[in-house]
Amino acid sequence: MGAHIETEDPGGTDGTGGPDGSGASRAARRDEAVRAAVEQGLLGPDRPLVGLLDVVGIRESAAELRAAFEAVTAPGTPVLHAFAVKAAPLVPVLRLLREEGVGAEVASPGELALARAAGVPAGMTVLDSPAKTPAELREALDLGIAVNADNPQELDRIDGLMRTRPSRSPLGIRVNPQVGGGAIEALSTATATSKFGVALRDEGAREWVVRAYLDRPWLTRLHTHTGSQGVPLSLMARGVAEAYALAEEINRRAGRRQVDTLDIGGGLPVNFASDATTPTYAQYARMLAGEVPGLFDGRYGLVTEFGRSLLAKHGTVVARVEYAKTSGGRAVAVTHAGVQVATRTVYAPGSWPLRIAAYDAKGRVKDGPVVVQDVAGPACFAGDLLAQGRSMPLLEQGDYAAALDTGAYYFAHHYGYNSLVRPGVYGFWPGGRFALVRRAQTVEEVVAESGGAQAEGLTGSP
Repeated sequence: MGAHIETEDPGGTDGTGGPDGSGASRAARRDEAVRAAVEQGLLGPDRPLVGLLDVVGIRESAAELRAAFEAVTAPGTPVLHAFAVKAAPLVPVLRLLREEGVGAEVASPGELALARAAGVPAGMTVLDSPAKTPAELREALDLGIAVNADNPQELDRIDGLMRTRPSRSPLGIRVNPQVGGGAIEALSTATATSKFGVALRDEGAREWVVRAYLDRPWLTRLHTHTGSQGVPLSLMARGVAEAYALAEEINRRAGRRQVDTLDIGGGLPVNFASDATTPTYAQYARMLAGEVPGLFDGRYGLVTEFGRSLLAKHGTVVARVEYAKTSGGRAVAVTHAGVQVATRTVYAPGSWPLRIAAYDAKGRVKDGPVVVQDVAGPACFAGDLLAQGRSMPLLEQGDYAAALDTGAYYFAHHYGYNSLVRPGVYGFWPGGRFALVRRAQTVEEVVAESGGAQAEGLTGSP
């Protein structure tokens, strides 16, 4: 049976209703999609791995984000929600979010190219990166893209460019409020020694930032980002409060409203323990309104840069169980999803555990006695495990294991271990409808990327 693949986005929610806190509607859509993917041949013996994206769920998350900030912001306040492209660098995803009023936060020439390919306007694009080259800065300024300078040396570069090619780009400085870290050190960007931004508590740094604004009337934005997964909302709010206080100081000393926009970053954590969406954008926005009320009184425009929280709950990696075996009395399901799609989970399982759902060979939710088992990937090292010692219905040969909440930072960030090919990615709607987001990589493409055309490059004469 051929797959029902849409060539255009049907739009709407197909009568599924709005979001629910428990995630029951989302789980039902996911189960239907896995079954339909098997029935339509998107999954099978020759297609053992696929990524699925819930289009209805993505639209709902975008709507929740907009509504959360609209509820606490003075009418008429300019607000830009810019999706952190690194979370899901897929052009159709960026186009979908653009339709929902969400722009793009980019951190490399590649991410900027993806945003432009998706039709994201320059006025809805923000460039953040700790290592912008002169060419990147020139391109951004020529296009009118907002830029946040990470450090004094970068600001010197922008000075030179502004003297020779004045730009309409909104420009600002990223500051590190140094308020501390969360549970995952690698994702805590406001620690004392973070590589990002100007460290405000370092000797002389705060005064340098203030002077930088007073000397440059074209600096009109201020940016901060406290962290991501593992960072509590209270710490995120403290970082925003520090940036707000600095903006107030700059404007007071300038005698005018020079800083007119605060970019508060993103970083809302995701609950990976269940289908429930928690914390919510509404909770965070209300907390910010309570902690930093002046942020929402209409004097400042706002920019947010959420990524993982918009996409994670709406993606599923589904892998066929190629073999089922036992080792030391432990059941082991050997699947086609491992380190190549779930790199963080495999290398740091304590910080990035994933829920695994069991489906039978027809894509139906599997039930039966719960068995303690490992879910292994295809890579040739012992630690390639999606889950270890997990209690769930026994996975058997031909069944499917689904890694849940993987819509961000998973199948869009392929890791080329063992030259395993990138899986195909499909968006889905209720009713068993699919649209191709990214086709599966071929082994021929792997060879080409690995120097296939240069096979004689090291053996011939230079």
